[in-house]
Amino acid sequence: MRDQLRHHEYLYYVLDQPEISDAEYDEMMRELKQLEDAHPELITPDSPTRRVGGKPREGFVKVAHSTPMLSLDNALNEGELREFDRRVRSLLGDEKFSYVAELKLDGLSLAVHYKEGMLAQAVTRGDGMIGEDVTENAKTIRSLPLRLKESHASCEVRGEVVLTRRAFEKANAQRDAEGLPRFANPRNAAAGSLRVLDPAITASRSLEFFSYFLLDGGKPACASQWESLKKLDQLGFKVNPRRRLCPDIDALLAFCREWAEKRETLPYEIDGVVAKIDSVDQQTRLGWTAKAPRWAIAYKFAAQQKETVVENIEVQVGRTGALTPVAHLKPVNVGGVTVSRATLHNEDEIARLGLQIGDTVLIERSGDVIPKVVRVVKQGSDRRQFRMPDHCPICGGEVVRAEGEAASRCINTNCPARLKESILHFAARGAMDIDGLGEALVNQLVDQRLVKNIADLYLLKADQLIELERMGRKSAQKLVANIDRSRRAPLPRILNGLGIPFVGERTAQFLAGEFGDLDAIAAASVDQLQRAEEVGPRIAESIHRFFSEQRNRELVERLRAAGFDFKYAAKPTTGGPLAGLTFVLTGTLPSLAREEAKSRIEAAGGKVTGSISKKTDYVVAGAGAGSKLDKARALGIRVIDEAELLKLIGS
Repeated sequence: MRDQLRHHEYLYYVLDQPEISDAEYDEMMRELKQLEDAHPELITPDSPTRRVGGKPREGFVKVAHSTPMLSLDNALNEGELREFDRRVRSLLGDEKFSYVAELKLDGLSLAVHYKEGMLAQAVTRGDGMIGEDVTENAKTIRSLPLRLKESHASCEVRGEVVLTRRAFEKANAQRDAEGLPRFANPRNAAAGSLRVLDPAITASRSLEFFSYFLLDGGKPACASQWESLKKLDQLGFKVNPRRRLCPDIDALLAFCREWAEKRETLPYEIDGVVAKIDSVDQQTRLGWTAKAPRWAIAYKFAAQQKETVVENIEVQVGRTGALTPVAHLKPVNVGGVTVSRATLHNEDEIARLGLQIGDTVLIERSGDVIPKVVRVVKQGSDRRQFRMPDHCPICGGEVVRAEGEAASRCINTNCPARLKESILHFAARGAMDIDGLGEALVNQLVDQRLVKNIADLYLLKADQLIELERMGRKSAQKLVANIDRSRRAPLPRILNGLGIPFVGERTAQFLAGEFGDLDAIAAASVDQLQRAEEVGPRIAESIHRFFSEQRNRELVERLRAAGFDFKYAAKPTTGGPLAGLTFVLTGTLPSLAREEAKSRIEAAGGKVTGSISKKTDYVVAGAGAGSKLDKARALGIRVIDEAELLKLIGS
């Protein structure tokens, strides 16, 4: 029965050629589930019933790729594609070569590892060097085989996870019904669906996997890319049938033109064509640059544009408190998608466009970006100017735009729009250092209204936390203890945790050392605040404005009531073996973490800065030191290693 179900899954999800109805398939699946429930000893890891078997997790494990998943250079027009062809011909001389042309799917790259024919691990692209293990979520993708047709095969398969247009609209309809913000585009939706912590949510999104690379030990498994695609097909993977082996650049361009015209007939988003040299031997000899292979290129389709009218401009508040103006458009179909909103980024962008409400504009949509306004086509007869509100539309807090900043922000730390981000910052290592208070848990605390204000963290009880997902009694008790311990955090950490714009760990340390009391800082004038080292007019204005906001003062009082001590006795730094010396840390030291090295230098009377200047006495360099090391040598500043630093300290 398992073999029959795998066969029908392959016909339906890979070949799009079902032989039985959905009802018949569902009945077979129910029967198999009943058999396995009755005989659990017969369950196998590759059973079709195991596709949604994983439990929700707290986070994802980082995994290094077998070989880097590099991005591709882009050709934005036919001239640039011909220039790529010219470079290849100049490097290969008189050798003949062919291109494999494949549609550039607009999704999320994934590397899937198989051991003896069984799916063992799935890893996102990440930064190209290190990705995240999303194995349990990937198993829910029906077009991704749990077992290969050749059971002995051990290999790595790379491909693209996509959300079809139909599945994208369905997902957004569901989010509308739940009162959640809509996904911006299918690519973002696919990425978000694969990286949720609950595999059941991934399964509900109907993701698809298209394979395009077959590797063995991190190297191509076949002599050519075309053979590799055929082999992937034989192993049971979904391989895009819309591909072509092109003998020359003219044939490649013909393929590009064809699909630029037909792209909207596809059930999924594409934003171009990927061209690869077919021969792996030629690929190897062409080699790579630091960022991309010399044997492949992405030909990007031109963005799709339409004219429409800006009916209104409203403001949305992001997780950091930034206010973003959004144009509400007269709905228009752009490349098969109905567009009714477009981001305007900030006030400067609106001024640059000369845009007012009522104007007719040209909007642009390409597969990998949110629709944007390109320019004003015609001024409206009753146009109205947009003005950024003085108060946050979510909480009523003061909205400010700091000098030199493009964004206007709500400065209320407890604004509901930014509360989750505020809590995460407050709990971070450089602030309250509340271990266990991660993103998944913060989302639950805020969504279930257990925490409506940062100070509410100090009212939480273990019995409340036990009711949350992935929280047992022991974990709940440990978290409550960690929260309780954070009440004893010194003033510099508290200042950093409050999220005052431009006030990080270093500035917080200087402020605490200069004033010795949070109340004194809150009451200080802009001029008085500048007495603290490295606090200039911009930072001083930000601090003064933060404490002028009533809601932030109320937060401080609630933290005081929770047992926080806002007094600070700065440790004298005039003595010690490093007194009067300034250090810059760069690279990775053999045994000391960056924070530990900084703490040791400061405990010995030294000062650590983030940038090199003529006032810098020493640069402590470790593995991977980059531009700072070069600058130090150019300025003639002494460069030392960890051992020399410890010798100076006397350790």
